[in-house]
Amino acid sequence: MATPHSGDRAGDSPPVAGDRDHPANYGRLCVKGSSLHETTGSDVHTLYPRVLGRQVSWDRALDEVAGAIRAAMENHGPESVAFYLSGQLLTEDYYVANKLAKGFIGTPHVDTNSRLCMSSAVAAHKRAFGEDVVPGCYEDLELADLLVLTGSNTAWNHPVLYQRMKAADRPGRRVVVIDPRRTATAELADLHLALKPGTDTLLFNGLLVWLADTGALDHDYIGQHCNGFDEALDAARRSAFAPQKVAEACDLPEQDVVTFYRWFADTARTVTAFSQGVNQSSAGTDKGNAIINCHLATGRIGRSGAGPFSLTGQPNAMGGREVGGLANTLAAHMEYDTPGARERIGEFWNTDRIPHAPGHKAVDLFDAVHRGEIKVLWVMGTNPAVSLPDSDHIREAMKHCPVVIVSDCIAQTDTTELADILLPAEGWGEKDGTVTNSERCISRQRRFLPAAGNARADWRILADVGQRLGHDDAFRWSNAAEVFREHARLSALDNDGARQFDLSALADLTDEEYEQLAPVQWPVNGEHPHGRARLFTDGGFSTGDGRARFVPVQPRMPQTRPEHPGEVIINTGRIRDQWHTMTRTARSPRLVQHRSEPFIELHPDDVAQLGLEAGGLARLTGRDDKGSFLGRVRAEPGQRPGEAFVPIHWSRQFSLAALASSLIAPVTDPVSGQPESKYGVVSVRPVHAAWHGRLIRPRSAPGGWQADYWTRVPQAHCDAWWLAGCKPVAWQRQVTRWLGGAPDLVLEDSASGLYRAARLQDGRLQGVLLVARHADELPDISWLSSLFDGRTLNGQERRGLLSARDVDVADTGPLVCSCFGIGELQIEAAIRDGARDVETLGRQLKCGTNCGSCVPELRECLAVATAEPAEAAP
Repeated sequence: MATPHSGDRAGDSPPVAGDRDHPANYGRLCVKGSSLHETTGSDVHTLYPRVLGRQVSWDRALDEVAGAIRAAMENHGPESVAFYLSGQLLTEDYYVANKLAKGFIGTPHVDTNSRLCMSSAVAAHKRAFGEDVVPGCYEDLELADLLVLTGSNTAWNHPVLYQRMKAADRPGRRVVVIDPRRTATAELADLHLALKPGTDTLLFNGLLVWLADTGALDHDYIGQHCNGFDEALDAARRSAFAPQKVAEACDLPEQDVVTFYRWFADTARTVTAFSQGVNQSSAGTDKGNAIINCHLATGRIGRSGAGPFSLTGQPNAMGGREVGGLANTLAAHMEYDTPGARERIGEFWNTDRIPHAPGHKAVDLFDAVHRGEIKVLWVMGTNPAVSLPDSDHIREAMKHCPVVIVSDCIAQTDTTELADILLPAEGWGEKDGTVTNSERCISRQRRFLPAAGNARADWRILADVGQRLGHDDAFRWSNAAEVFREHARLSALDNDGARQFDLSALADLTDEEYEQLAPVQWPVNGEHPHGRARLFTDGGFSTGDGRARFVPVQPRMPQTRPEHPGEVIINTGRIRDQWHTMTRTARSPRLVQHRSEPFIELHPDDVAQLGLEAGGLARLTGRDDKGSFLGRVRAEPGQRPGEAFVPIHWSRQFSLAALASSLIAPVTDPVSGQPESKYGVVSVRPVHAAWHGRLIRPRSAPGGWQADYWTRVPQAHCDAWWLAGCKPVAWQRQVTRWLGGAPDLVLEDSASGLYRAARLQDGRLQGVLLVARHADELPDISWLSSLFDGRTLNGQERRGLLSARDVDVADTGPLVCSCFGIGELQIEAAIRDGARDVETLGRQLKCGTNCGSCVPELRECLAVATAEPAEAAP
């Protein structure tokens, strides 16, 4: 958790500091957490309700929402109303949304963007354990003697956890990283298995066979606590034989497969942590169960330093699952097929409208919107126009939906542009409630910022709509504590231990006790009043007979394959300093510096064979010309040949054509409904630019320019665009449109393709345009962007405009450490002065000493700078 300070001055403590007493991070923050103060504020916040683009009062907006829902129910039935929620809501928000939708509107069509990141893990947990339960805790990641990280770039996506793993290094501890790409996390690895995409199930099925054939099974545990082992082993034998066959199918060295299998068999304290690389697959549930099968077969469940561990993708994905945020679940870990569950919840809520069957999962939900079956769609705290696969289809569906309601704290997103009714919701720092993390730890989120404008808590907005629909008593809460108490009481409903999720010991918290609630891991009940770190320690599970279930798994490979020259396999994912669709993190200048524009990562051999140029532009196009992604080419030796990686973050708000989701077909896991986001087939073509540029203008300045490629890169006091064009431009005739007026300073060298111009008004900078033939010839703009703070430029500053730098300030080079703003040139200078390891760099420059996610790049800088120079050719 992070706490902003107020009234900070130079030399004081940083604006944001971690809570040293919180057991999840002990005060450590990733760069996104330490930049929190740069991503809040009212300048981009949704401030007032809007209906059809016009500002209205809250009463008018809520009446419009309730009226639209009532009309849809009366004319088309309750299933014509749908909700699409977010793992960034607090649990109290989620609870009220689920109660309103499933309990009183009577629609089952309530799903969440957690479907896109966690639902395969959820389904695997349910099949194996009988309940959506992560059995271990974060401490197990430190205690494990063998740590297997599969489908998880932990160093970039869970950097605080990664630092805990790294700090736990000791003699004898081994780490295996399983990932097609060599990511920053592989720096921690004793063994990196760069397997062929889609072959995870086969690798773990092969491990199960190896465990059986080498006598590494825990027969007593299997016999006493599990069902279905023989069937699971038979299925594994049919798909995975000797390690040689597994190695061939996974495209791995046989010895590496054998080494992994031996280490797993020989190490009692083994944790397998898995994340999106496993979940985001058309076979994600099977992959999760193949992992869990191996842990059940060795009795490594609920033990210190041992177990399968699902790393959550969003801050409150688990809290949303607790209250029934997924379309196929009810509240409090009760299911549609749980005998009597509907009746029990209906009696508790005093309603008879609970649906009889599950609703549409995310992809199917928006298909139903597209077909016209959904008349009212309420989107809360998420950006499906960017994040869901086949994003053009999603936008089309929302455009044709009769009423789209969007609750968000950010005014301008690809989704809010499609809203008929836009409701200003409180942002994270303005909210009051709870969240639950990957290890089942409930934490209090305490408001530390005043609500911007007329923004309200999501639970309050929902409750007001519930009352307008005639359900006054069911939605009569005065604060978040009352919502939480009801949520806790429901978790205890007819719960005699059959469900691990139980908050009964928190059901009677006073408002003051709720305010002071310390982090606690559920279950929190009479038997465990202070929570419980590990579950299933006694071998009892949440199934009807109390026994875990092995799940027979047959590998299912992706159906599409590259078939034509220029086609490659596409993999999408996150980068270090951005979060989801950049609606908040792109507001922080330092967070956009590390990877400032969309990119396409390819193996150097592919770059050469496809006629591309590292640093140049390329376009990816999906099959049947579906989707297009335009980005900068990065040659990356850690990428498997024939495969490409692109980031998920850029949207139409920030780039011309860089929606990774537009390339992804809406193929889903048949069990979980989670979309396949790690495998697709695209064609790659070079884009030959005649010029590359940087344009810097005051924020919100009107644009009169056109380019074949653009990416917006927000700065502290202005906006900047990275640009390129395929045809030459007569800049002397066009520059006025680009700068918003005639330039005052111009530098042009037609022979080299260089053009630079600056415009001032009353001594204040109004625009700068920098053009070069190649992107790497363009200067860093950090100093230039700092001049847009409204100052009147002095003579020295004016003289430096066209050189784009203050001659009295050293150039720091490309950003490496976002936490402390340390650039590549500073690091190289420290190395020349004698720094020979990361620790010394940290002492001299502070780089790598906060979240640590830049440490792999620091090591790369050290390796390059200290490498022996190659001998000259004779």
